[in-house]
Amino acid sequence: MSANLAVVEKSENPDPSSQPAPEVVVLKFGSSILRGPAEAPLVASAVYGHVRAGRKVVAVVSAFGGATDRLLAEARALGLAHSNDLLPGYVALGEEKSAALVAIACDRIGLDACALSVRELGIVAEGEPEHSRPCGLRPDHLKQALDRHEVVVVPGFGAVRPDGRVALLGRGGSDLTAVFLAAELGLKKVRLVKDVDGLYDHDPNDRTAPALRYRRASWDLARKLGGALVQHDAIDLGESRGVEIEVAALDRADGTVIGARSAPPGPAPALPPLKVAVAGCGVVGGGVLGRLLADPRYDVVGVLVRDPNKPRDVACPPSLFTASAEDLLSRKPDIVLEALSEGEAGHAVIRAALEAGCDVASANKQAVSRDPGGLQDLAKRRGRRVFWSASVGGGAPMVETVRAARAAGEVVGFEAVLNGTVNFMLERLGDGAAFAEALADARAAGFAEEDPSSDLEGLDAAAKVRLLCHEAFGRAPEGEVSRDALTETTVADGGVRQIGAAHLKDGVVTPSVSLTADHGDPLFSSLRGEGNALKVYGADGRVWRCRGRGAGRWATTESIMADLAEIVRARRADAGLN
Repeated sequence: MSANLAVVEKSENPDPSSQPAPEVVVLKFGSSILRGPAEAPLVASAVYGHVRAGRKVVAVVSAFGGATDRLLAEARALGLAHSNDLLPGYVALGEEKSAALVAIACDRIGLDACALSVRELGIVAEGEPEHSRPCGLRPDHLKQALDRHEVVVVPGFGAVRPDGRVALLGRGGSDLTAVFLAAELGLKKVRLVKDVDGLYDHDPNDRTAPALRYRRASWDLARKLGGALVQHDAIDLGESRGVEIEVAALDRADGTVIGARSAPPGPAPALPPLKVAVAGCGVVGGGVLGRLLADPRYDVVGVLVRDPNKPRDVACPPSLFTASAEDLLSRKPDIVLEALSEGEAGHAVIRAALEAGCDVASANKQAVSRDPGGLQDLAKRRGRRVFWSASVGGGAPMVETVRAARAAGEVVGFEAVLNGTVNFMLERLGDGAAFAEALADARAAGFAEEDPSSDLEGLDAAAKVRLLCHEAFGRAPEGEVSRDALTETTVADGGVRQIGAAHLKDGVVTPSVSLTADHGDPLFSSLRGEGNALKVYGADGRVWRCRGRGAGRWATTESIMADLAEIVRARRADAGLN
């Protein structure tokens, strides 16, 4: 799948070096998070949040829970002793497997990810085969991967000895891998994602006295209290290389920073599950519902559907379904995730939820594009938030890209492929498929609705153009957006794309949705399948780009879940819990 270059600035000026390079972060996910392949999407989701904010990610992963012990037992059953030089190469396969599956999970939601093997990563280590120490990083491999991709997933725990054989970095060695890579990349901080939210003065499972969490802990204190939470070799390396170590739970902004100084511990805030309601249970709503029901951080209190008795592809208690928006809101959700297929009904639900004191995230472009400014004003008056990143571009962070461009200066225009269904069909038509066949394929792939008229007539793209105009220029265009329709008579060879665009000239915004092969940019012509892409033009000549999966359950679900995560962080900050 094509890359999702979230909020990364690209210059078309003669001096591209004047543009800032994207920030790189190193995140480590241990086996307490990656208990098995089913948790790979949770890691992809955490990575997605960073990419959507404009960062590139090196994700260091441990083997799935229990895998290392199983591999060791299998090798030793053949008589391999602790000192056998061949054993590390077999054991390191556990981390390589989890790295490959996390990369696949990232690709499913539209991230441009690759996975490196232990040898491809090229950490050089010396010492005992099962407890070596990093002493160097082979040049170019990691850098080249970061140049080409947004996300590089690498195995922890393993390294390569000078003789070319694989070595292990000791139990907990994935921590050491992450700290070492952060140091080699010149970073000042690395984040270790654990199943606990920081370092405590004693084991939180010991209920004889309240456990107090450290906001900051010195290197010595971390060595004293860290136990098995952070590998001591990793703490030593962090201290010697000047890399602070953040220890935090999944999707928690707060945690413990291990570094040069300590701060007194205090009670960790209790975080009860947030009550969430979902409006809609189709492609996107069903994907969101499935994620929420499996996540103990959320308590699903209701699901708004047209027919509560209709069979669904998500296992959900029947008592949660309701056909009444009033009933849904009477269940007092903290947050409403709106994914209805109809604009007027969705707009009404969003307004009612905000009036009821709920935060809202919507994937319904027809709903939010009706009056985005009005929805934001209502949210502000009620002290709530309304998010709509999932309503434009699916998994491609188009709203964030436009906001980044506008924050940097005046925006004078944008051009984009905004409809994954149409782009998918145009590619199939260009390959010689008949119109009915291309439409049937789009439905089978989960991109086209039973009634595809909104996509084919350009109404879907026009709504997204209106919403991007609000983000780019601070106002929606006056009047209708001119549209080309995709019909059976459309000539779709020669790289035709549906381009949604708007340009600001002399204070007038001119929007359009057109079918054209004369778009003049390989960013658009290289898109495949449901791919979407965006170019934003600044008045100073700079151009911002992003691309990603523009349709489908998983990419759009990930976008609305990222909005949910932002709402949760903001709510906790308001309550002083971060």
